Amino acid sequence: MPSPNDHIPAPSARRERRKEARPGELLNAALDLFVEKGFAATRVEEVAARAGVSKGTLFLYFPSKDELFKAVVRESISGRLVEWNSDFETFQGTACEMLGYCMTSWWERVGATKASGLTKLMISEASNFPDIAAFYQHEVIQPGQALIRRVLQRGMERGEFRQIDLDSAVYSVVSPMVFLMLSRHSQGVCVSDQVTLDPKKYIAAQLGIILNGLSLRPGDAAPDEKKV
Repeated sequence: MPSPNDHIPAPSARRERRKEARPGELLNAALDLFVEKGFAATRVEEVAARAGVSKGTLFLYFPSKDELFKAVVRESISGRLVEWNSDFETFQGTACEMLGYCMTSWWERVGATKASGLTKLMISEASNFPDIAAFYQHEVIQPGQALIRRVLQRGMERGEFRQIDLDSAVYSVVSPMVFLMLSRHSQGVCVSDQVTLDPKKYIAAQLGIILNGLSLRPGDAAPDEKKV
């Protein structure tokens, strides 16, 4: 006759599954605390406690708070940029549609999640932690801007967009998205409490403004025309 305890995993099995789950739990706990308290104020002891493990266990996976923060950024933001670059290679639509897809999916996958609080954190604390700032530049800022450049370049090459200064134009896309993410964590500082900022409507409006400024208009020189 089966024992009532047959369905209960042996203690060693339970411990093994718990051990395997710890890195993810630690990253989730760290993201919560970094967003709530900032980088400087977050202590590794707090992260370990929230994840339900000891500080020693945390250090088995992440040898320092800096490394823990980097892992959080890679898990919640950097990986998305890899996905978008892959999407760019297979995207069948126009450059206008690709730009809209990038902005919308950035909001859905990052901006609307707790990870958007990392943007506010970096703006607030980057000057005090130059190593972390350099890491964020390398992992997030540079790849993100490079992707936008590729989309805008494709639009110019296909004759959808007029000739523009790419170094400056990328910020026309980045800036409204940064504002939207900051507004989510600003408690009314960026947007009045009397205004309801609908992310979908906001992105659609910003995209319309960008595209009306980028689109090739009658009388503009075509991309392949040389000035005489």
